[in-house]
Amino acid sequence: MLELQDICYQVNDDSDDKEILKNVSTTIDGHLVVVTGPNGGGKSTLAKIIAGIIKPTSGRIIFDGEDITELSITDRARKGISFAFQQPVRFKGLTVIDMIRLAAGKDITVGEACNYLSEVGLCAKDYINREINASLSGGEVKRIEIAMVIARGTKFSIFDEPEAGIDLWSFQNLIQVFEKMYNKIQGSILIISHQERILNIADNIIVIADGRIVNEGSKDEVMPQLMVDKIACPTLLEKIK
Repeated sequence: MLELQDICYQVNDDSDDKEILKNVSTTIDGHLVVVTGPNGGGKSTLAKIIAGIIKPTSGRIIFDGEDITELSITDRARKGISFAFQQPVRFKGLTVIDMIRLAAGKDITVGEACNYLSEVGLCAKDYINREINASLSGGEVKRIEIAMVIARGTKFSIFDEPEAGIDLWSFQNLIQVFEKMYNKIQGSILIISHQERILNIADNIIVIADGRIVNEGSKDEVMPQLMVDKIACPTLLEKIK
């Protein structure tokens, strides 16, 4: 279980303190949760705070009963929190199988690594020994990173706009990946997304605007209001192109 208690985050912008997050409090316990809202509302900042990439200005983060607010991203990873970037990092000199083995934390076989790649729609024999560098497209690196998160099998996985840079076929496959992963790990998955189809597989939805949670609840409770809000803010919900 993850609990956020009065999370605030400020940055210094041209000599003024700008509030990105304002007293965000919520609890995530064993669900597939999608965080959505207008651009610039603080969604990705919140995901990075949970992962430990940035530290909140104030507030506490409780994970399985332990205060992890001051822990590093490495220590949080050891405790079972995974993070997939909106723009995945490339690792020159490391191959796909190297990264999947690092993610799994053990010397898995080529066959096992290929199974993880197949789950994200990649032909394993074409990728398993490739270097993660500029020769791979953004969508390919994105899917490899998701395969790494699956290989880790952590109890709390965060995906920041996983649909960014992938094509329609891959997006349709991505939906199935999340559903299968959720059923397998029986943990929590947090997805930052504007995509209506991703919202439709959520158990719960959190809507963040102007740094605050403005709506939160089950999909059935939140989606009707989101569809109304879409008229006023067309970029709130998007369909994959």
